[in-house]
Amino acid sequence: MNKVGIAGYGITPFSKEDKKIESVLLDSTKEIFRNNSKINKDEIDAVLVSTNNNSKYLSPILSEMSGIQPKISHTVESLCNSGTNSIVSAYSYIASGLADMVLISGAERYDSPGQILEWDDSRGEYKHPIFWASIFSKSYKRKFSISDEQLAIVSVKNHKQAKENPNALSKKTYTVNDVINSKKLTEDLRLLDCSRPCTGSASMILASEKKTKQLTDKPVWITGIGQKTISAGFTKNSSFSSMESTKMAGHTALKMSNKNIRNIDVAEIHDAFSVCEPMALESLGFSEDGNGMQIINELHSTDDFKINPRGGLIGSGHPLGATGIAQTIEITQQLQGIADKRQVDNPKSGLVHNMSAAATSSTVLILET
Repeated sequence: MNKVGIAGYGITPFSKEDKKIESVLLDSTKEIFRNNSKINKDEIDAVLVSTNNNSKYLSPILSEMSGIQPKISHTVESLCNSGTNSIVSAYSYIASGLADMVLISGAERYDSPGQILEWDDSRGEYKHPIFWASIFSKSYKRKFSISDEQLAIVSVKNHKQAKENPNALSKKTYTVNDVINSKKLTEDLRLLDCSRPCTGSASMILASEKKTKQLTDKPVWITGIGQKTISAGFTKNSSFSSMESTKMAGHTALKMSNKNIRNIDVAEIHDAFSVCEPMALESLGFSEDGNGMQIINELHSTDDFKINPRGGLIGSGHPLGATGIAQTIEITQQLQGIADKRQVDNPKSGLVHNMSAAATSSTVLILET
């Protein structure tokens, strides 16, 4: 199986800008070629677009606008983990030998239809993600005796870290009181507990080992992949205080990379809501069940950027189709040692956790230098 590396990337600032999805996709794609003049468009074998937008034929459209004529061209959609699903698809094309170089571009608008899952009738009228997040929050807090004030530290930490991310939607820092006193959406969820939909895009070039080494002096390799889908409706989850799909995907990815969770130096965690970060840390094995907040408190108090250095989804914003790619770009920059004020000390391996719809499906990637 061919080794697969990350040879280039581009990302746009996340905003509330009202732009056509085609233009949003093109913005980060153009950044790739501005950042790496060695990349030859004629050598790109596949173009994959990651989005939940309803517009059609976006991959051929992006290809034409970018001056690329790929052999393979299609869209990948899987709600919030569309981005990492597209990375896995590109990896598969290269590892199998069907492609030598693949462009992935993920984008979303602030009004993405992917925010609501109309199919899941078990939700009744409560189709918005804040309702499953509220159930998770209530269950997690009750089981492990976690207070609203304790959980608010997730948002405080991630907004603080987003201040060092020039592409982040959030430009403010908040206190625990700010989070607690922000608009109450449900009994267990406040506005600052939530990531926000926005407009933004992120793109990457994945390539074979030989091609990656030709294109960059700082190659980063994808060495582990784990994916698991439990269901579509979140009521099929076996627990509302842990993430079973994340546990399984994490185990698979670590096994593939021959790594232990203790070997992971930096991680991007899918904190769509405050409660998701400690739940994911526990499900991935960073801590015992119920102790995720202890890690988060320690990282926050010591200004350690190990978890969600770019500010997570809460601080950075959550343009669904771009999120998993943006997370992967962050880990790539961390491993290349070019993350500026967000930089973790000398990381050698990193983890990306990207999930959809109340962790009914999860993707975990392991990256290494």
